[in-house]
Amino acid sequence: MSAVLPPFDGPEETFGEPRLLQLGPAADEPCLRADAARNRARLLDAAARLIAEHGVGAVTMEAVAAAADVGKGTVFRRFGDRTGLLMALLDHSERKFQAAFLGGPPPLGPGAPPVARLRAFGTAMLRRTVGELDLQLAAEPGAHRRFLVPVRRLHHGHVALLLREAAPDADAELLAHTLMGHLDPVLIHHLTRQCDLPLARLEAAWCDLVERVKKA
Repeated sequence: MSAVLPPFDGPEETFGEPRLLQLGPAADEPCLRADAARNRARLLDAAARLIAEHGVGAVTMEAVAAAADVGKGTVFRRFGDRTGLLMALLDHSERKFQAAFLGGPPPLGPGAPPVARLRAFGTAMLRRTVGELDLQLAAEPGAHRRFLVPVRRLHHGHVALLLREAAPDADAELLAHTLMGHLDPVLIHHLTRQCDLPLARLEAAWCDLVERVKKA
């Protein structure tokens, strides 16, 4: 069902205060006309549906054009080639996820108690990863830098921040790594596809883990 893709390279620089991060270059995005931006989002949503239903191997320029009901040339003009499309798709998904947990409505966004936000963060990330698992695996960095990628550090920093609020006496930095291990795409691939565990069980285990950390 899935195609083997080369890992996507990502920047290694650090970040300061939580903010939206992007995975790939998007220098022209602010200049997009409103209709062009809508068309781009429409194409990316069509590609996301194809991945969720058939795996990343089903994402071709032709298939995305058909799913979005546009001409194939529109897809090539917007993304250049299949690799550009996949990079844009991952960036699009990550931007939406970051916007939701950094500034969206509670409990995922600000305004809910830290434990409720932790539960919501893990559940949302599990659902997102399962839905685009092949794409995330293709983008997985090598072991020597997987914890240095800015997006991963942002996720870890967010979990650590909530842990500091929920359990002030805990070692939030290390516990955040423990919690984030439950959300690792490679582990999720093993549990869902090789062990055939349902997503609901992973979600329940995440919520149980959060509760146990709070009580420790």
